[in-house]
Amino acid sequence: MTPDQYCEQKVAQSGSSFYYSFLFLPTPRRRAIVALYAFCREVDDIVDGDPMQHATADAPHGELAHVRLAWWRQELARLYAGQPTHPVTQALAPHVPEYGLPQEDLEAILEGMEMDLRQSRYLDFAGLRQYCHRVAGVVGLLSARIFGCTQPATLEYAARLGLALQLINIIRDVGEDARNGRIYLPMEDLQRFEVPAADLMQARYSDKYRALMKFQAERARTTYCEALAMLPAEDRRAQRAGLIMGAIYATLLDEIEATGFEVLHQRIALTPVRKLWIASKTSFQAR
Repeated sequence: MTPDQYCEQKVAQSGSSFYYSFLFLPTPRRRAIVALYAFCREVDDIVDGDPMQHATADAPHGELAHVRLAWWRQELARLYAGQPTHPVTQALAPHVPEYGLPQEDLEAILEGMEMDLRQSRYLDFAGLRQYCHRVAGVVGLLSARIFGCTQPATLEYAARLGLALQLINIIRDVGEDARNGRIYLPMEDLQRFEVPAADLMQARYSDKYRALMKFQAERARTTYCEALAMLPAEDRRAQRAGLIMGAIYATLLDEIEATGFEVLHQRIALTPVRKLWIASKTSFQAR
């Protein structure tokens, strides 16, 4: 299996909505974004994978995760020194100089993963925003470079879009995350709407919970609209893959809101056919 094939398999197995946006890219850019997303999946799996996988009494999951993330930091150094050893970094190697992918941006993704190991709650939106920038905003910046970026404002758009998509992810996964001991909704918001953390963990719905989630949805939707407004017309066609991602996630947010935010006991998702339809429609509109 070649490094590119390894990355294709990693991305396909994830079942992510992002995969549909990759289908409309020219082959070289598609290989680059698939390699980038495979990197994200590799390091995300370290934190979100089975807590007992490879763990022992002497080395619990958290400790092993720190060790594995440290290995990836070393691997990034090897990548930028021209000596990558992992299939993902080997696949990324030719694209780093081609698209000007900064090492510090890839390292920031690792810093976001480490935040997940250090804390499971956020006091306010400022703290959550920093986390979202590292795990999603930076990915937006790297993606924008791969898609094709000629205007500085395009990078601002990409970072804001990454934030919006991560906020929607948090809304979608709030129940699952809570059961796993993580609450990404800011504690100040829970207190403001008088929603105990236990309600999220035990899947208790209420009018106060729905008011809380409506507030989160409005924040995510506003951020998404702000991102779209930042995209220069000169780069709109090149950035259509990002626009596809945004359209799919915006539709998902609408679906979640239509259910009354019943995401505490289930995961709401769009069908593959609907994602493909949205991708095709958005690609055509971005021409």
